[in-house]
Amino acid sequence: MATASKHAHAHHHGAELVAAAQGVLEAKGEQWTALRSAVFDILSGFDRPASAYDITEQLSAAQGRRVAANSVYRILDLFVQSNLAQRIESANAFIANPHPGCRHDCIFLVCDRCGHATHVDNDAVAAKVREAAEKAGFVPERPVIEVQGLCADCASKATAA
Repeated sequence: MATASKHAHAHHHGAELVAAAQGVLEAKGEQWTALRSAVFDILSGFDRPASAYDITEQLSAAQGRRVAANSVYRILDLFVQSNLAQRIESANAFIANPHPGCRHDCIFLVCDRCGHATHVDNDAVAAKVREAAEKAGFVPERPVIEVQGLCADCASKATAA
């Protein structure tokens, strides 16, 4: 049985996460604009994966004007490309990357009941997925591994009922 590997990266939270994300984006030669900052603040404030529409709704309310969803999508795409956010494919939603300076393959455990996504690292599993792709003649760029099921809280509530 493969065990989760340990990565030498810090998990940032709050203002420290925003500063780390800003540093990564600016190091890539991109600007940390007021709109990008606002989108990242909202994204990092969610405790579950958030859709672009969830973010757009909160952003529009915060700014007192309607913000176009396509603007938010473009920013989220930049965040994913820059490793500031990760996309939960099955939910068409996004989460802030708690360690934006570190690029590696992630495994997401997505709860079917509450929608929470837990990020786990397991380099052995990710390496096997890449190896299988390469054996098939495929060049993997970004493996997406998602496991649907129940989180510990929802599972314990289900057994208690």
